Amino acid sequence: MKDKHTPEKSGVTRREFLHDSAIMAAGVAASLSVARADSASGGRGNILNFNEKMEYRRCGKTGLMVSAVCMGGHWKRLNTVIPEAFGEGGWMQRGLVDEPEFKKNRHDVVSRCIDAGINYIDACVGSEVLAYSEALKGRRDKMFLGYSWYEKEMRFDGWRTTKKLLASLDEGLHEAGLDYVDLWRITCYEQGGRHSFNESEEIAGALEKAKKQGKARFTGVSSHDRDWLKMMIEQFPDQIEVVVTPYTAASKVVPEDSMFDSIKQNDVGVFGIKPFGSNSLFRGDSAIGNEYAEEDDRRARMAIRYILCNPLMTAPIPGLINAHQVDNVARAVAERRELDMNEKAELDRMVSEMYANLPDEYQWLRSWEYI
Repeated sequence: MKDKHTPEKSGVTRREFLHDSAIMAAGVAASLSVARADSASGGRGNILNFNEKMEYRRCGKTGLMVSAVCMGGHWKRLNTVIPEAFGEGGWMQRGLVDEPEFKKNRHDVVSRCIDAGINYIDACVGSEVLAYSEALKGRRDKMFLGYSWYEKEMRFDGWRTTKKLLASLDEGLHEAGLDYVDLWRITCYEQGGRHSFNESEEIAGALEKAKKQGKARFTGVSSHDRDWLKMMIEQFPDQIEVVVTPYTAASKVVPEDSMFDSIKQNDVGVFGIKPFGSNSLFRGDSAIGNEYAEEDDRRARMAIRYILCNPLMTAPIPGLINAHQVDNVARAVAERRELDMNEKAELDRMVSEMYANLPDEYQWLRSWEYI
């Protein structure tokens, strides 16, 4: 580490896994940043869960070719689809993972993602890790799994040392029945600058050791603090291979001194959360057949198209609660990328409504218009 601010049981040994990861890392420089699946330089053999209708983008120096839209871990509004599974604990309640209807929904949504060529799931909290580990049983070879068990990571006292972070990873892998994860991206304070530099070094130390131990193929962090992420990317380039951070339908890269300058210079993959402003972009409630369903589908596709105009974005990672939403975001990838003048004007109106509809706890998303 620089001093700067199973394979699940699938027939592949950890030694083989480490060997393959080393080969992949050695070939990163030769990879393209964006590839259509049918391009001469891309190829079915190079892309996990290849689908000719999907676009795949290189996830920075990991070298992974990732679908241009992926699946975020959250399942907000899922109560509109399976209300019988929800109690008083809200969308993140731990008990959901044992509900038969919930398990069926997550399995079916993951299946539709696989059908569409989507090849990455990002799990952020313990319940998400458990739910998606279950949904991926028997088909782990179809999807990359991003992992964070945020309840036992940097946001909480007692979990801010290399030793404790590695202990948390071991606990989570054991509980989820996993031998390794494709990406361990430690969830940090939303205002990452609250972490001392010593704590930042502890993060980098845990990520480095997890890779050496074969428990994480690739590593990174999640935060809502652009300046802190920039510092982490520049100070710990060997450990920060990927960042997970907000990028909405309103976000714009500033011409100078952008976080994306460091992302480009250090070849970092980027997964964008909150592409729909935590659902504030939509007029309806996401229930199947609600009166705004068609309009909200169009809004979702336009937001995805807009976000993908930034070539440094690996992928937006919206939470998806039913198979129809999977089909809709996959359709967005296949549509014409650039917005025409009328669409740009419509997007501006949509964004104004999104900002007007932001709940109090998401007003901070306004600060992510310029990155």
